Amino acid sequence: MRVLLVEDDRMIGAALQQALRDAAYAVDWVRDGASAQDATATEAYDIVLLDLGLPGDDGMSVLRRLRTNGATMPVIIVTARDGLDDRIGGLDVGADDYVTKPFEPGELLARMRAVLRRPRGAAAPLLDNGVVSLDPSTFEARTGETACRLTAREFACLQALMHRPGAILSRQDLEGRIYGWNEEVESNAVEFLIHAVRRKLGNAVIRNVRGVGWMVDRPT
Repeated sequence: MRVLLVEDDRMIGAALQQALRDAAYAVDWVRDGASAQDATATEAYDIVLLDLGLPGDDGMSVLRRLRTNGATMPVIIVTARDGLDDRIGGLDVGADDYVTKPFEPGELLARMRAVLRRPRGAAAPLLDNGVVSLDPSTFEARTGETACRLTAREFACLQALMHRPGAILSRQDLEGRIYGWNEEVESNAVEFLIHAVRRKLGNAVIRNVRGVGWMVDRPT
């Protein structure tokens, strides 16, 4: 899942970026409102984490412009502004959730998982296509009697495929869901991750479409 982190504080931003990467998100981090607008105009994000106190255009202006322009990705406001009017205003402008600083990273990650389930119309946390099930909160995958815990990158790779069952994703598609800006990507990184997942769960979990990409089966 690809995340846009909009946070001007370098210490908070660096800590959040690392926590998100550890949780298998591909993270792009910008520090002002104008850069956030540029990023959302050129990249497809699954979710935006948005501070309000930004230099230049503040977070509320960024959010208002996103919604006015038809952007539908979930947005969670992450800010030190804890007043009732701020919370109401942020939600009414179009935020999907509102988290006040300081916060525990685990709570933010749980709120992200809850918000990201909504576009799929899924109340249950598990991704399941009848062949393999995947738990985003634990990175545990299960197929038949086999259960194992995936690494963050293995999880990100399988999750990207399971969010679009039946669709063929190319190497470029998968790299965009696994790696953020400025992360070095080796030419065979995706193949290595798919090989690792198959080694743990079996070859039937991910199907190769030669010369095109990879896919998982639709739910039966």
